[in-house]
Amino acid sequence: MSTLYGIDFTSSPSARKPITVARGTVVADRGLVLEGIERFPSWDGFEAFLSRPGPWLGAFDFPFGLPRESVLEHGWPTDWAGMVRAVAALSRSEFKNLADAERAQRPAGQKYPHRVTDRPAASHSPLKFVNPPVGWMFQEGARRLLDAGVHIPGMHGGDARRIALEAYPGWLARSIVAGSYKSENAAGQTRERLANRMLLTEALLRGQHPLGVPLCCDDAPLLEAMTTDGTGDTLDCVLCLVQAAWAWMRRDAGYGLPLHIDPVEGWIVGVTAPERVAVTTH
Repeated sequence: MSTLYGIDFTSSPSARKPITVARGTVVADRGLVLEGIERFPSWDGFEAFLSRPGPWLGAFDFPFGLPRESVLEHGWPTDWAGMVRAVAALSRSEFKNLADAERAQRPAGQKYPHRVTDRPAASHSPLKFVNPPVGWMFQEGARRLLDAGVHIPGMHGGDARRIALEAYPGWLARSIVAGSYKSENAAGQTRERLANRMLLTEALLRGQHPLGVPLCCDDAPLLEAMTTDGTGDTLDCVLCLVQAAWAWMRRDAGYGLPLHIDPVEGWIVGVTAPERVAVTTH
């Protein structure tokens, strides 16, 4: 049996906005059992988490890769580890300035380059730095995965007992409710968003979503936190945990990932690949 983790990530962890991690296991007659929530307000705690002995599989809410066209544009290495090291060597402002310069050259309506997986997932470009700052999430997250020596299927070989996959809770949430369910600001934590979190939680418990994995939780306060946490962090890490469970159940079939994925772009677990995707590997 493998421990499963769902990780709601932030590029600047703090006591106010920690990295939030849901822990669970898949039990044959119950589905996905949510066992607990951990919060890491500093990089030290998160890095220690990544170094925990396996077997475990984690689904992380940040982009693992960058659009291939951008990697080629900037002359970064076309292997994942080399690309990550190149970006990690940049300061935050240097990385953003390079992305800004690339965007300035792109036509209107196509300012942000996307990966192949971003289209069906409706996820943000990894070269976006505001609302949310996904670029810095890549820069801070990917380098720590590389340093920790985890295994990333289709992208990077590492410790096969510690598996890291990219998740996107927003994709799964939108398949259940169309409206917003969270806000970082108290003024934005409305009754409507509370109602949507309640709908999301109920759908997860019933397994009524595209991944079909039912959630089980015997801890009433933990279950309540999924709806009362207006920031959505608690619910987001559980959504990632559901994606981790879906992948683990398909571990003998490549974790449910497409057969061929671009190793510098990566793939969001659970998202269906468009037909006839051409992958360039040179």
